[in-house]
Amino acid sequence: MKKGVLLLFTTLMLTACAQKVSKEDAKKLNGYWEIEKVILADGSEKDYKINTTYDFFEIDNNYKGFRKKVSPQLNGKFLADDSSEAVEIVEKDGKIYLDYKTEYAKWEEELKSISEDKMTIVNQQKIEYQYKKATPINLLDGEETK
Repeated sequence: MKKGVLLLFTTLMLTACAQKVSKEDAKKLNGYWEIEKVILADGSEKDYKINTTYDFFEIDNNYKGFRKKVSPQLNGKFLADDSSEAVEIVEKDGKIYLDYKTEYAKWEEELKSISEDKMTIVNQQKIEYQYKKATPINLLDGEETK
């Protein structure tokens, strides 16, 4: 009986301590994000030691914005092309989703967790993307590249 009560209490505490993502938390998306790890639907994992592209998010006070792929440069700057994906933060059934839209497609991803320096997103194929906040790379001590 004591073990059952202890197990119930522990389960309730863990559930209560789980951080729920709010729509307001989604504003932490703003900035550069680098994929650290991907967990596929079958449970297999892929670690990313080096990334040639980052995801740049810009979300406004109306929970709308865009995501763009950018490439870090050795001088601390980023290269970007003209393509981007419109993003809107929406709440459905107590969960936060990123609704994406391009000229060619629409899709959504669930924002499972976010802090100032970590983020987890799950797509419709149940693939989990774990990100860390990215910082510019500057190997040239501020010198410009050609």
